[in-house]
Amino acid sequence: MKKIITCTIILAVSTFSVAQVRVGDIVLPYKVNFDQEELTLNGAGMRSVLGFDTYSGGLYTKKKYSDPKVVLDSDESMSIRLNIVSKKVTNKRMVKVFRKGFDDAMFGNTKSLDERINEFLKLFSSPMQINDYYDLVYLKGKGIKTYKNGEELGFIKGRDFKYALFKIWLGNEPACELIKGGMLGLSK
Repeated sequence: MKKIITCTIILAVSTFSVAQVRVGDIVLPYKVNFDQEELTLNGAGMRSVLGFDTYSGGLYTKKKYSDPKVVLDSDESMSIRLNIVSKKVTNKRMVKVFRKGFDDAMFGNTKSLDERINEFLKLFSSPMQINDYYDLVYLKGKGIKTYKNGEELGFIKGRDFKYALFKIWLGNEPACELIKGGMLGLSK
């Protein structure tokens, strides 16, 4: 009987450990569900500034991708999870990063997205804490639903908005090369 209990515990622990992935001090779930769609971690990375970790980024998709262009052009449900790991990451700094990211992603031509970008940035008005996480979920054919710690904050319509948002991390000039490589499973 002891052997059966021991084997059951080992099986449960090993299943639990496979169901999560560690990125720095952050533990990401291997699978997430949004609007009844299951997404699997494609890859993840950590952004560091001057040797200090600031936030991690994970890409969740339905199938594995290593080509950023395919991810950006895809019209399938997918998600980016950002986990805050430093008190230096404030909502004001994150909004600044998003603004610069949209500008870089769209080569300075954000006019067609400006109204939606402003709506999106308002979703980040509450203070950020260490261990807060944000899910930026693209719902196929619809747009981006944003969650903070599992609570829905808002919705921004359009595949073009998803393209610009995901390009912040997966474009030719990403916010962080380490996160881009990690999200695409190209770096460990």
